[in-house]
Amino acid sequence: MPGRLRARHHQRHGATHDQRGVSAFSLADRSRTTVAADYDGRLFNSPNDLTVAADGTVYFTDPTYQRGNRPDAMNGVTGVYRVRGGRVELVDGGLRQPNGIALAPDGRTLYVAAMGTNQIFRYPVGADGSIGARTLFASMNGPDGVTIDCAGNLYWASNPDGTVQVYAPSGTRLGTITVGRGTTNAAFGGPDGRTLFITSGTPSSGSGIFSVRLNLPGNPY
Repeated sequence: MPGRLRARHHQRHGATHDQRGVSAFSLADRSRTTVAADYDGRLFNSPNDLTVAADGTVYFTDPTYQRGNRPDAMNGVTGVYRVRGGRVELVDGGLRQPNGIALAPDGRTLYVAAMGTNQIFRYPVGADGSIGARTLFASMNGPDGVTIDCAGNLYWASNPDGTVQVYAPSGTRLGTITVGRGTTNAAFGGPDGRTLFITSGTPSSGSGIFSVRLNLPGNPY
């Protein structure tokens, strides 16, 4: 559930729970600028995960996990948003606790996990940026963070099961990577992009970063 940082050229984008928004961090001087502070004047719950399209559009999820006892300004909505041309748009306000989010390598499909219902949905993205109706992609236990490889295969962390479930773009499950309880997120890295790094752990057992070598590199972003 921790906010994901996504690299894009000279910046990293990240969900900042303390600010209830989304920020961009400069790699040159470590300065922070605000990407999304509110939606129609209402503060977000606690933006959680994000992905960045090739044109710079930022898509992010806004569950309530880390809102704490701060007031609910969204009237119960836990939504999926995007920032395009400096404007915040609501993509979907009907998911229960949206979490992990990813774009297909060609940018034409958006994947979002609804952790509150143990479902993963996909949305078609038109060439003009229009977003179609969601359809069910897969069902899994506690879908948390996600990453994607260059072939469009998705690596979705199952928080309660302590695994990473691997899905083909068709929705077929290709395999399972077993990690440990409290698996939250995954990201590709390493010199050739073929190392999958996974965050996992619990307050009682401690947390750590694990890695596994794979045959395909992650999708660059």
